Amino acid sequence: MEESIAEIWETEDKEAVLDEIIHLYGQDILQLAYSYVKNKAIAEDLTQDIFVKCYKSLHTYNKKSKIRTWLWRIAINTCKDHVKSWYSKNVMAASEELTHSWDSEQLVEEEVLQKDTDDLLAAAVMELPIQYREVIYLFYFEELTIKEISTLASVNENTVKTRMKRAKELLKERLEDNNQWTSD
Repeated sequence: MEESIAEIWETEDKEAVLDEIIHLYGQDILQLAYSYVKNKAIAEDLTQDIFVKCYKSLHTYNKKSKIRTWLWRIAINTCKDHVKSWYSKNVMAASEELTHSWDSEQLVEEEVLQKDTDDLLAAAVMELPIQYREVIYLFYFEELTIKEISTLASVNENTVKTRMKRAKELLKERLEDNNQWTSD
C-alpha cells in the first residue's frame, strides 16, 4: 500500500497522492471518526475535514514514519478536537433528547437483534471513555501495534498498555453487569 503512494509521491502530483491516500485509507478513517462521534453524518464530515487537512499538510510529511501513521495522527487530533468542541457537546445532547422517544420504541427490537457477541462487544467498546475506546479500537480493529498506538496518541508505551488493561477491565465489568457476556 505504502509503495503505491511512494511511487505517486515522486511525481509531485498532490492530487494524485491524495486520491491514493483516500482510496487506501478512506474507509478506515471513516470508521475511526465514527468510533469517536458515534454518528455517521458527523463522521463523514470529520473524514472530509481530515482529508482536507491531509492535503494542506502533504508538504509537512517527512517520510520518517509511514504515511498511515502520519494520517492517523491527523485523524485522531481532528476527532479529539471535535469531541472537545462546544458544538458536539451541546448539539448532540439536544439531538439525543429528540430521538429518545423513538429510541425507546426501538429498544425491544434492538435487544432481540443484538444477540451476536460481536455486536454486543462493539457496543460496549463504543460506551468506553474515549482514552480507552481509542486504544481498543486502534489495537483490535485497526490492528496497530502498541508502539504505533503510542506514537499516534503521543503517550509512552506503558501508558498504552495501562489503558488497554483498564479498557479490558471496564469491558468485562459492563458485559457481566448487563448479563451480555455468555461463556460457552
